[in-house]
Amino acid sequence: MSKKITIPSIFISILLASLVALGINQGGVYISGISLIYLCCFMVFLAQWLVFIPSYVFVTEHYFDLTGSLTYISVTLLAILFTVDISLRDILLTLLVWIWAFRLGSFLFIRVKKAGSDGRFDQMKKDFWWFLMTWTIQGLWVFLTLAMALAAITSELKITIDIFAVIGALIWILGFSIEVIADQQKTNFKNNPANENNFISEGLWKWSRHPNYFGEMVLWIGIAVIAFPVLSGWQLTALISPIFVIFLLTKVSGISMLEARGYKKWKDDPAYLNYINQTSILIPLPPKKNKS
Repeated sequence: MSKKITIPSIFISILLASLVALGINQGGVYISGISLIYLCCFMVFLAQWLVFIPSYVFVTEHYFDLTGSLTYISVTLLAILFTVDISLRDILLTLLVWIWAFRLGSFLFIRVKKAGSDGRFDQMKKDFWWFLMTWTIQGLWVFLTLAMALAAITSELKITIDIFAVIGALIWILGFSIEVIADQQKTNFKNNPANENNFISEGLWKWSRHPNYFGEMVLWIGIAVIAFPVLSGWQLTALISPIFVIFLLTKVSGISMLEARGYKKWKDDPAYLNYINQTSILIPLPPKKNKS
């Protein structure tokens, strides 16, 4: 990929994260005059860049997803440790982020280790600027998806557990359950030698071509609902969090990429063409019936 694209993308990622940090910092915590939100933002990008260096040297993507997940855990830990007045809402948000990050990070790490490589990185890991851009965008991804949780945890306004927290937690449980079940169903499918080079169309995948991504979007909406009551003014900039997740997974790195890869691989397979015509691309819905 051209430097004309990669280098500006790196600076844009940092700028966008900085602008969101500026907004959600309103009414936040300071440590010796330093904004805790700014510190969290800096730590997010620093973690990606530190692991990028050996990853580029050894031409490996094995620690990409794991680094992202550990960053979620460490940054929320940093936020809650330096927030003096901790509420049950803060603890709930932290635990939900940790559970999600630990589960997904370990799942993706084991998967890439077992497979030996991740096809997304075949070309980019050999290109310094392209690979650095990808790690930097992961930093943006981590900070923006965490924005609602971080804004709530570091907010001066504290409200006890309320209907928003209960409803948000239920939404999170729904999304998390869908993601976990979908991932396990796909893993079981791939582990069956009889399914080699075939596409999955059973379980939740019979109702959606990307149920795992749907679950991911839903759980971050749940986090946003939990956090919402303690935010005001410019802190509401954090609402970009679930919007960013939905945009990135549908338009950039998730669904669009996998749809293109799937069509390229199975475009001559009538069963696959029938599957994509019958099955919802994202929201789980009953399959369409064939027109006779």
